[in-house]
Formats: sequence, structure tokens, C-alpha cells
Amino acid sequence: MTAACASPAPDDSAEAIGALAADCLIREVETWPKPGLVSHVDSGAHDDMDVDTLRRSARVLAPYFADLAAAGANGAGMDRLRAIGIAAEASMRRETGGVNTHRGAIFGLGLLAAAAGFRARYGVAAALGGIVMARWGAAIIGGPVDLHSHGSMVARRYQAGGARVEAAAGFPSIYGVALPALAEGRRLARDEEAARVHACMTLIAQVEDSNLLYRGGPAGLAYAQREARAFLAAGGVGASDWRVRAAEMHDGFVARRLSPGGCADLLAMALFVEAIGG
Repeated sequence: MTAACASPAPDDSAEAIGALAADCLIREVETWPKPGLVSHVDSGAHDDMDVDTLRRSARVLAPYFADLAAAGANGAGMDRLRAIGIAAEASMRRETGGVNTHRGAIFGLGLLAAAAGFRARYGVAAALGGIVMARWGAAIIGGPVDLHSHGSMVARRYQAGGARVEAAAGFPSIYGVALPALAEGRRLARDEEAARVHACMTLIAQVEDSNLLYRGGPAGLAYAQREARAFLAAGGVGASDWRVRAAEMHDGFVARRLSPGGCADLLAMALFVEAIGG
């Protein structure tokens, strides 16, 4: 276990898994500077939410993540997980006055919570992403699609994979990008917030974020990736002026109304996976 998020109870209870998932969402929002994203410092490129909105959203979702963990422990299929996710989104929107704060996280982090419940119950020696892929991957790809969601519109317009493809493949962006970047960030800066920033920048540099595509199209995505790669090439959080450079990058994203929300979700999911042991 690491200090990135609070650790679950020794029995890996559903309630502990749910609390851990919500805590990791809060850890993500309390990270700065993250380009274009809401933090405890400002609202980034968002006019409809702030840090308090996201904190309240995360807390109201904790019992639903617990329900997903319990469903996973009981061997539930994707239909049951989807029903819990729909209820979670409704509760989120009631809490936030209709604002979509964590819809992507409900999907991805919810699947990981279900996998954590399954693994705790049956004692399987597998990564959470592998459990998601093996148990629910086919149903994720073959399930109903919300044609009006931002992710679906981006997938149709730009042939982007998006959250469904990421989850069905076992979350390669978490295991192949975010987790190594968290470890690298700690080596460079020996600071947890810096490690989270480093992981966020690495995700922006490498992931085809559907939120960036929705807000800025291919040009917006290319700009974001170019800026993140330049930040990393200059030493990332190992450079003495990294906070200044990251803050300047944040200002550039805000000016262009760019927000890498998909990468923020992946960061929270990576914190969860890391804290719970893969």
C-alpha cells in the first residue's frame, strides 16, 4: 500500500472499498496544477463546478461504489452493475444540481470497485483490470450505448475508442501509463501531489482523451498532448520550476477551454488500483 489514498479495511469490505474509491476522487481534485481541471485552487476550464461540487459528488457516490463492490462479490453480471451505475448517476446529479461531475468515474471506478469485491470474495490472484476484462469485457462492448453522451459523439465523429474500449481491454492506460508515472513522479520529487501531477501530465501526453476531443477537436487534443510532452521532456516534476511551468500550462488550457476530464478519471482510478494492491 502507498500513502496515495486511504487503505481499505483488512477484510476488504464493500464499505471500505466504496470509501476508498470516493477518497481517490477527492485526492484527484485536490491536486494542482492540473491543466484545465478543477482543483482546490480554481475551477479550471469549468463554469458549472468547483472543488466543493466535486467533493460533495465524491462523497455521495461512496455508498454506490460499495454497492458495486458487493455486487462484484456476489458474482453480478453487467446488467446489475449498470443498474447501480444509473442510480449512482441520478444521485450525483441530485447532489450537484444536474452537473455531470463524475459520470466517467462512476463507470470506470465502479467497474474496478466491482472487481475489487469479486477478488476479495473469491481470492483470485489477478489484477483488477484483468478481472474487469475477463468478467465483463464482452458485455461492456456489446451493451447499450448512450448516443447523446459526449463520449459516444466523439467516438462517432473521430473514431476514438473511449472509456468503453479502455475498460473492456482491462484499463491499459492505468497499468501501462498512470501507475508507472506515479512511481516515476515519486522518484523525481518525493512528494505525493507532485507524483499525481506527473501522472496526470503523462496521461494527457499519451491518452486520446475524449473530453479534449469534445471540447477542442483534433487540434485541441494535439495542443494538449504537445504541451504535456514538452513538460515531461523538460524533466517533469523533477525540474526545479515544474510548478511554475505546470501553472502556465494550466492557464493555456483554461484560455482554450480545454479540460482533460478522461485523464482526471484515469488518475483517480490509478490511485485506487495502487492503494488496493493492483
